[in-house]
Parts: sequence; C-alpha cells; structure tokens
Amino acid sequence: MKYLLLIYENEANWNALSEAEKGRIFQEYMAYGSGLRKSGHWLAGNALQPVATATTVRVKDGKTLTTDGPFAETREQLGGFYLVEAKDLDEAVKLAAGIPGARTGSIEVRPIMPTPPPE
Repeated sequence: MKYLLLIYENEANWNALSEAEKGRIFQEYMAYGSGLRKSGHWLAGNALQPVATATTVRVKDGKTLTTDGPFAETREQLGGFYLVEAKDLDEAVKLAAGIPGARTGSIEVRPIMPTPPPE
C-alpha cells in the first residue's frame, strides 16, 4: 500500500535554530531519505517552502478567490512529505517514526486511496 507521511512542525521553532543546527537536521533528513530509497520504500518526497509563501484557493459562485498564506491558523505547519510503499499501517507508522521531525513535531500517516488511472 501507498502512504503519505505528512510532516508538521512549528516554523517559529525551526527559525529559532542556529544555522549549524539546521544543517545537522538537514543531514538527518538526507540520511533518512537515502535509507528509504535503499529499503525500497521511497516513492517521492520533498520539503515545502515556508507557510508565508502559501496561497489558498477557493471557488465561490464560479469565482476563483485566492488568499495569501495557509487556510487555517495552527500551531504546526505542513513542512514536507514522503510518499512511501509499506506492507501495512504498522510498517508505515514505523517509517514515520524515523522521520527527524517526529521528535519535534508530528507526522500524519495517511493511506492513499486507490484510484484507476485517468483515461
């Protein structure tokens, strides 16, 4: 099964880290991604730009409305994701627990809904 591992952290906490600490954590993420690739679990993954760069899109009465920033105010913001292949939820949770951000934020594990390919 495919699972999306959504990485949520508090951006203010990240911004408060020294450049050396950010570099150390970045290297942990690189090692984690390398491990996923070697184990065959990796399908995709990326970090996201800061939440201040987000644009929220809504369509109301046929009109497209955009708002700068995220949809909701939250203590943690979506900072990145991994798309992984796992045999079941238990394995996906184990993979999520290895993400460096799990120590300081939270990882949401969501199964991908199987859908037929577009025609």
